[in-house]
Amino acid sequence: MINPKIIDYIFSSASIQRWNDYPRMVELVELDKQAHKFIIAYFIAKFEDDVNYKHLIEAGIFEFLRRVVVTDIRPDVFRNALQKRAKEINSWVIKNLETSLADIDNGLFLQKFEEYLNNPHIYKKERFILKAASYLSTRWEFSIVYQTSSFLSDIESVKKSVDEELEDYYELIGVRKIALNKKLAKVVDLSGRLRFQKRWAQTPRIPETSVLGHMLTVAIFSYFYSLKVNACDKRLENNFYVSLFHDLPEALTRDIISPVKYSVDDLSDIIAEYEIKKINEDILPNIPEFTQDEFCYILGVYKDSKDEFANRIYDGEVQFVDEISKFNMDRYSPVDGKALKQCDKLSAFVEASLSISHGIKSKELLNGKKQIMKTLKEIEGVDFKQLAQDIDEEFCTTGQTQVRMEFD
Repeated sequence: MINPKIIDYIFSSASIQRWNDYPRMVELVELDKQAHKFIIAYFIAKFEDDVNYKHLIEAGIFEFLRRVVVTDIRPDVFRNALQKRAKEINSWVIKNLETSLADIDNGLFLQKFEEYLNNPHIYKKERFILKAASYLSTRWEFSIVYQTSSFLSDIESVKKSVDEELEDYYELIGVRKIALNKKLAKVVDLSGRLRFQKRWAQTPRIPETSVLGHMLTVAIFSYFYSLKVNACDKRLENNFYVSLFHDLPEALTRDIISPVKYSVDDLSDIIAEYEIKKINEDILPNIPEFTQDEFCYILGVYKDSKDEFANRIYDGEVQFVDEISKFNMDRYSPVDGKALKQCDKLSAFVEASLSISHGIKSKELLNGKKQIMKTLKEIEGVDFKQLAQDIDEEFCTTGQTQVRMEFD
């Protein structure tokens, strides 16, 4: 469904620093910005008509991959360069990624990617929503940078430029609500704060990833899984957004590592109960009322229980099923919960394996990688364990090559 080289590209964004020519209180990286953008885009889209969510997801992934390839160009310079040399830049992006993308979805993903880059007239509504979401996530970051940069001579001009750009997106209702600091702004803030929570907090890693960035990597894995199993559009959409929001409650409860969560009797149940309480008190009241039921379905909240990784459909009411493939139609609004759990585990495995390949071999990472591997399995023809082994082999080989180059 996906290969180690593309996974390496995705995770390399966790090392791409943003605002690196300004003093910052915290590290701001591209992976987190992209995750925040996807979340904001979801909520903006909910206020609009005629949004194709599959196109919104794909356009976001295409933009993300392009940004990773042209990582050395500052965002404002990049936007200016695109206006004058879009064809050349896009050709360079495709050239760098084509061998890694060629086999995905029998070449259709690469074909759509190339068409998206070369034809600005497709996905127009979705592109505009993503541009607005990108701006708002950048604006959110700048509010952090501004606090520590008041002594710089150009900071007020940067602030003026950031503030003025807001007008370009006022036609979108969601943008106006966020800009006016309405309820939706609280959800944007809550999700943004997940960039401050580090994964594997008990051990050093390279690169470090946040809970926010992790949510996006799981979502992208779920997208490629959905392509592999020929998921209907609604199933693909649900799989992506269930993954994108699966750790949102951790903004209220913090990231509790599995060994702690499951080593104390009933602790996981107590945490789940508390999560539901906090979702009902601090998240749902800030979600637009017309989409609250759908958002509960995405979060996996059902009355007094919560399980985001349950296989489920909606047919007048939520139903839990064993085989999602039997309900692969938009009208059932299917969710591949068990497969998404595998995507979640695969992302954690990559986090450990990638860091180990960089020479950080703590016992927590080594043991965590080993334990995760035991839980990976095959679902609907997608062998997650084999994929993890391929990833591990690729990272180990790459790491050994880098070591040899350093010593040669």
